[in-house]
Amino acid sequence: MESNSYQSTIDALHLCVQRCEECATACLEEEHVKMLAECIRLDRDCAEICRATAVFLARSSEHAPHLCRECAELCHLCAEECERHEMDHCKRCAEACRKVVQECQKHVR
Repeated sequence: MESNSYQSTIDALHLCVQRCEECATACLEEEHVKMLAECIRLDRDCAEICRATAVFLARSSEHAPHLCRECAELCHLCAEECERHEMDHCKRCAEACRKVVQECQKHVR
């Protein structure tokens, strides 16, 4: 498979990493940070799997579809958690996660 066919997914993954990292950092600065613990955990996990998935797609690895499946699942969970909160950083993160779910599903076998 050509890496060009993955470019829109790779772009979505990179944006999701950025949004998840921003969200986790902003959550840590919120007044009621304990209530955001699960959001922070999922942000961090989501960012990591998005990083890895982007690398596997860039390599056109035969294992990329497996990572895409897991990445979509984790991004879905992260989006659901972020959508429970009203902060703009959570909304931006959820939106980026939802885009990754759509993109990754294109590559799951």
